[in-house]
Amino acid sequence: MSLAMNSIDTSFSPKKSSFSLNGSVNSCSLKRKRPPTIEIPRVLTEIPVDSAKKRVGSGGNCCGDDGFVCSSGFGVGVYAVKGKKKTMEDSYTIVSCPISKKVGVFGVYDGHGGSKAAQFVAEKLHGNIKEMLDKVPENGDKEEAVKLGYLKTDQDFLKQGVSSGACCVTALIEGNELIVSNVGDCRAVLCRAGTADAITKDHRASEEDERKRIEDKGGYVEMHRGAWRVHGVLSVSRSIGDAHLKNWVLAEPDTKILHLTSDMEYLVLASDGLWEQVLNHQHSIDKKRLSSGGLIAACKELANLALSRGSLDDITVMIIDLHRLKD
Repeated sequence: MSLAMNSIDTSFSPKKSSFSLNGSVNSCSLKRKRPPTIEIPRVLTEIPVDSAKKRVGSGGNCCGDDGFVCSSGFGVGVYAVKGKKKTMEDSYTIVSCPISKKVGVFGVYDGHGGSKAAQFVAEKLHGNIKEMLDKVPENGDKEEAVKLGYLKTDQDFLKQGVSSGACCVTALIEGNELIVSNVGDCRAVLCRAGTADAITKDHRASEEDERKRIEDKGGYVEMHRGAWRVHGVLSVSRSIGDAHLKNWVLAEPDTKILHLTSDMEYLVLASDGLWEQVLNHQHSIDKKRLSSGGLIAACKELANLALSRGSLDDITVMIIDLHRLKD
């Protein structure tokens, strides 16, 4: 995620980011492209099951070989590494409930303009989503409930009087239902029957529909430091926080609700420090198999791949083993 140097919080140092997924700028007429498929290490390991747990990683506490949390009959690994900035601005949340309920809430949050927004979201968003979902009657609108959870978190953070913001991707698993939501350029990728595909849409100022929405509300998008940005500042068009751009930068997520099937293997949640570098540059995809190491090793391998390709940003990678739901 990229913020220009002329943003309100001058302590934030931007990374070198490209205008689009393929790094090219051709014209002001921009077309939305489907996020590329990527290569996901496949791992199948036995992971012990814990009792109910909540883990929140944020700021400097989210760096290095962080551990894993497994419960509810499935496992999750997370690996986070700080980029070139002074402080780690990524955060993550893992909330797991008793095995009998088969419930887990997972999130990765990419902060900008400081770490406060991502830390706040890591503490509050999952609870707000669950609170809203618990109010939904049978056959009610769960997408709307998730949206309300995001909006409540945004409203509560804006009351803090802090100018930073955060992109988010969340996954809630309950029984055989998977609810995935995002704002900004954190992304979810589903590994299914040996292939990996993005199931979220990046919200960027370069997207034609997002730019039109911003312009219809009286804002503008301009090129600055190699990227299209809202008011020349922010490259993402949706986030939690960013009070100075709130008239145009929404906290309203896109949400997908999927029924878990036997061919669904892993769900990958990650910040854009990974996705800006780990793209489908090869002719063949999804052929890599790890013979050992487990989920954390797979997360670390993806992060190291991004680093080897020149990523300067914070990177957080979370892999959820969906096979554990079927055990």
